[in-house]
Amino acid sequence: MAEKVLVTGGAGYIGSHCVVELIEAGYQPVVVDNYSNAVRGEGNVAESIRRIEKLLNTSIEFHELDLLDRPALEKLFKKHSFSAVMHFAGLKAVGESVEQPLRYYRVNLTASMNLMEVMQAHKVHNLVFSSSATVYGDPQHLPIDEQHPVGACTNPYGKTKYFIEEMIKDHCKSEKDWNAVLLRYFNPIGAHASGQIGEDPQGIPNNLMPYVAQVAVERRPFLNVFGNDYETVDGTGVRDYIHVVDLAKGHIAALKKLKDNCGCQVYNLGTGKGYSVLQMVKAMEKASGKEIKYKIAPRREGDIASCYADPRLAEKELGWTAAFDLERMCEDLWRWQSMNPTGFTNGVPS
Repeated sequence: MAEKVLVTGGAGYIGSHCVVELIEAGYQPVVVDNYSNAVRGEGNVAESIRRIEKLLNTSIEFHELDLLDRPALEKLFKKHSFSAVMHFAGLKAVGESVEQPLRYYRVNLTASMNLMEVMQAHKVHNLVFSSSATVYGDPQHLPIDEQHPVGACTNPYGKTKYFIEEMIKDHCKSEKDWNAVLLRYFNPIGAHASGQIGEDPQGIPNNLMPYVAQVAVERRPFLNVFGNDYETVDGTGVRDYIHVVDLAKGHIAALKKLKDNCGCQVYNLGTGKGYSVLQMVKAMEKASGKEIKYKIAPRREGDIASCYADPRLAEKELGWTAAFDLERMCEDLWRWQSMNPTGFTNGVPS
């Protein structure tokens, strides 16, 4: 029997790519999502999940479920015997978190507490948590390794990730039979090579590359480049971009690590290379063959000049490295965006 893995927020961008990798690695994912970052498809199944079923010629158990609904979560755990949980569910827009901090604390923290308490009650003691490089705050040194201080987060979204990490660490200390891997992502971009699933932001994209891709398909007139006076190669902000499929494979490596009774471990998932905003724009122009118009705008509050990972610990202990280069990231992103100019709603009857 294939091991059952619960995937919370599994219809979203990163979650859906992990569902593909789980199936291809021989696991049986059970997916829950409340549609806060996903599109409803036919038959009351998320469109991303429906497309994965078609792509891999399989069926996936999917439930519309909000982790704040504790009774529904209890019911799911009574029905299934999960070997592990991958926890992606949560609100994730940095700007929105500054405007609505209480909502972010209530949703992200309560959801995680509900999940861990129900896991504990049903003796499910293996967890992979989707964290973020935002827990590091402003970098004190580069590249950022896992020993870099955490907690000086510049926004409530980052703080929720930090608080959840702390909750998991404390729980693993008190419950010796628990194992958790906390994965701190840098900047996931790209899409599955099939062009069937990818990042489909609801409303105006908060992240650079979905915005750039939407400019390329003429959904947006131009890109605002926030600040060109940073101490970087061309004055624009530098970040570590990682292909979402590489990221998903990192989660499979983390799942295997749990088998070692590893306690609570933390790993960066990044490439270790930094690229500037204008370098990303040029790379996307090359992949798409389109001109990407942009305007220089003032710096945004809270933005930093450079941020990139030291990913060597994940290589050493998980046997994982990022395989895809920038060219491939942009090619796959362009394939997804050009095949789905309006995102998942392309294939969904209105």
